[in-house]
Amino acid sequence: MNAASWLNSEAFTVFGQHIKWSDMIGNTIGLVALALGWRRSIWTWPAQLLSGAILLVAFASAHLSGSAGKQLVVIVVALWGWWSWNRGGQQAQDGSIAVRFATWRERGVLIGAAALGTLAVGGLFTAFPSLSWDPWPDAYIFVGTVVAMYAQAKGMVEFWFAWLLVDLVGVPLNFANGFAFSGFVYIIYGALVLWGMRDWWLRTRTPALEGATA
Repeated sequence: MNAASWLNSEAFTVFGQHIKWSDMIGNTIGLVALALGWRRSIWTWPAQLLSGAILLVAFASAHLSGSAGKQLVVIVVALWGWWSWNRGGQQAQDGSIAVRFATWRERGVLIGAAALGTLAVGGLFTAFPSLSWDPWPDAYIFVGTVVAMYAQAKGMVEFWFAWLLVDLVGVPLNFANGFAFSGFVYIIYGALVLWGMRDWWLRTRTPALEGATA
């Protein structure tokens, strides 16, 4: 059995739900990545990269092209985010990344990009049904993930709001498509997102703790 076959094999069954190794491992690493993002650690990006690679195998085998394509984008954005945080930019005194609220203009751009992106990707999935079983929810998650990761790379507190909105659709979609572990993990994501949002929010109110430009 090769690595791809093993990743897509069943790990165990719980409450009638069949849990795949790829689903379990990829999402567990994703949780670690989110926790590292909460701590503003640069290691969040390699963790997201690895999670995306494993989940790409999982979704591609299930013929969920939208979700698989999302993981390709996750990999690309993770590489860009890793590079962006490595450049220096605004850093806190503890060496982690300083955070801020987006400007109203930036928020408008994020919302507009999310809306137009979802319409474009959802239209593509609808025109070519083989690309996704659930075109509009899949498109919403696809675009929402990209927007969230972009905002994270820029150190914007709004990235947590974007993840929360993705979670609201991700939980039922994953259960419906047979990725039960992903569904459970998305619920945990929701709790981590709320805690992470609070932490980043408080950081924006204590500028004295945030160091100068590196």
